[in-house]
Amino acid sequence: MNILFASSEAVPFAKTGGLADVSAALPKTLAEQGHNVTLIIPGYLDAFSSGIPYEILDITYSIKLGEKTVHGGFARATLPGSKVDVLLVAQNDYFDREGLYNDSQNLDYNDNCERFVFFSRAVLEAIRLLNLDIDVLHSNDWQTGLVPAYLDLLYRPAYPIYEKIASLHTLHNLAYQGQFWHWDMPLTGLEWDHFNWQELEFHGKLNFLKTAVVYADALSTVSPTYADEICTHAGGKGLDCVLMRRRDDLYGILNGVDYSEWNPATDDYIPHQYDIDSFVEGKNACKKELQMELGLPVDPSIPMIGFVGRFSEQKGIHLLNEIMTRSTYEMEPVQWVILGTGDKHYEYHLSEFAEKEPNCSVWIGFDEALAHKINAASDAIVMPSIFEPCGLSQLYALKYGAPPLVRAVGGLQDTINAENGFKFHQISGSAMFDEFQNLIATYRDTERWHALVRTGMQQDWSWDNRAKQYVELYEKIAEKKRSEEILGE
Repeated sequence: MNILFASSEAVPFAKTGGLADVSAALPKTLAEQGHNVTLIIPGYLDAFSSGIPYEILDITYSIKLGEKTVHGGFARATLPGSKVDVLLVAQNDYFDREGLYNDSQNLDYNDNCERFVFFSRAVLEAIRLLNLDIDVLHSNDWQTGLVPAYLDLLYRPAYPIYEKIASLHTLHNLAYQGQFWHWDMPLTGLEWDHFNWQELEFHGKLNFLKTAVVYADALSTVSPTYADEICTHAGGKGLDCVLMRRRDDLYGILNGVDYSEWNPATDDYIPHQYDIDSFVEGKNACKKELQMELGLPVDPSIPMIGFVGRFSEQKGIHLLNEIMTRSTYEMEPVQWVILGTGDKHYEYHLSEFAEKEPNCSVWIGFDEALAHKINAASDAIVMPSIFEPCGLSQLYALKYGAPPLVRAVGGLQDTINAENGFKFHQISGSAMFDEFQNLIATYRDTERWHALVRTGMQQDWSWDNRAKQYVELYEKIAEKKRSEEILGE
C-alpha cells in the first residue's frame, strides 16, 4: 500500500513525547513489511539541526490564511535505518523555534492554530505538488486534526489525485484537542457554515480533534480499553457523544516497541548488556553503576523503583508522592529513581523529597540515556496513571526485566496482568500502597520474582503485529473508498 503518515513529531527529528516514537516506529515497520510510506512532519529547528542529511526541494507553494498569504517549501530526508521518505514542511516563521509547541516558559505559542492550519494544508499540498500516489492518509492527534476535513471539503472536489485517498486519524490522547477561539475560524479557509455543533464547533470554540473525529473515514486509538473508555462520559473529555456516533468506525490498536532501540541485549546506553538468561547479573551491574552515578547508597539488596515520564496529574504523580513518603516511614528501605519534567509544583515537591532522602534521586528534565539506564537498573517501574491511552514505559520495563506497577486503565489494563506485573484499580494512595507492598514481598521471594521477570522479558510487544493490524484497517477503508468512488457516492 501507499501511505502518507502525517504527524507533528517523529524521532529522531523532533520529540516531546510518545507520539514521536510511534511516528517513527510504525512507518519504519510498515516499510519493512513491503509498503511505500512517506512521513511528513513540520520542519522544526530541531529537525534541521538533527544532523540527519536533507535536501531542499525546488518546490514552493502559497497558502491563504485569513487575510494573509503564507509561503512554504519542502525538504526531503530519510528516516534513519529505514526506507521511509521524510518530508519536512519548511516555513521558518512558524517552525524555526526552540520549542515545538511551547516557549521557554512552557506556554503555548499564541499562533499554534495558525501554525498547524498551515502544516495541515501543506500535508495536502504535498500530494499534488510531488505527485504522490497515496491510498491512505494517516493523520495523528490534534495538530493534524483538520487534515481529514481538508481532504473531503477542499481537495477531493478540486483534484482527481485525491479521489481515491482514504483517511485514518489516530487519537493518541484526548486530553489535548487543539481548541482555539472562534475568530480563528477564518484561518482554516473553510466556510463559516462548517462552524456548527455537528462539525468543527465545540462549546463555542474551534476544535481540531473533534474535526478529525467527524471527517476521518476511520478512527483509531492506541489500545482497545482506551477505545471503550473514550466513548464514556468519564473518559471522553467532552467528545464522548461524537465518538459514540462513530463507534463502529473506531478501532483500538495497541502501540508497540521498537526493539532496535529498546533491548537490554543490544542497548548501547547501558553499561552492562543482558538478556533473559543473564538478567540477574546484568541488572545488578547496571544497578550498581546507576547508584554510583546518582550518588545513591551502593547496595545490591535494596529494591530500586523507577519512574520515567511527565510530572502531571494524568500520570498520577500525587499518588507517587504519597507512596514514596509512606514507604520511607512504613517499610524497609527502597530506592527511588525519578526522571521527568512537567508541572512546577510536582517538580518542587519531588526535588524537595530527594534533598531529604538519601535513597531518592530526582532528575528534572529528560535524558534519553538516563531513561534507558533507569529501565536497566530498576527492579520495578511504577505508572500510577489516572488515565493512560496506551503507555510505552510499561512495555520498555517488561523488556528490561523491571515488572511494572500500574493502575488498571487504558493500555496499562491491556498489557499488564498478574503474570508480568502488578495492578491496582482505585485512584487512591491506599490502593497503590497495598499493591506496592505486594510488589516488595514478591521481590523478596526470588523464585516468584524471577518467574515474573522472565515472563515479561519474553513477551513480544514489537511493532510487527501492530503494523499488520494497521494494514488490515488501511485495506478495509481504502477498499470502501474505492467502492464509493465507483458508485459515485
